[in-house]
Amino acid sequence: MDNDRKRLLFHCTHMGMMENDVLFGRFAREHLKTMSFQDVQDLEAVLANNDMDLFKWASQEMPVPKEWNTPVMRQLIAFCKAHKS
Repeated sequence: MDNDRKRLLFHCTHMGMMENDVLFGRFAREHLKTMSFQDVQDLEAVLANNDMDLFKWASQEMPVPKEWNTPVMRQLIAFCKAHKS
């Protein structure tokens, strides 16, 4: 895994909100290695949002704003749905 992906994996597992650390961390561990360069950039960009919004978007408690509704965000939502306990 290249350094950018390693840094992004660290970010996904140390977000500040434990629920996001678990969700985004599991998603990153499972998908980062095979993500396209564009998806890696999109994931990094979406992480600039606040934790509560990210959690609500991923869990579909709140609609994803148009500018963040990328293929990687939709993949994250599907991942969240599939791993809901």
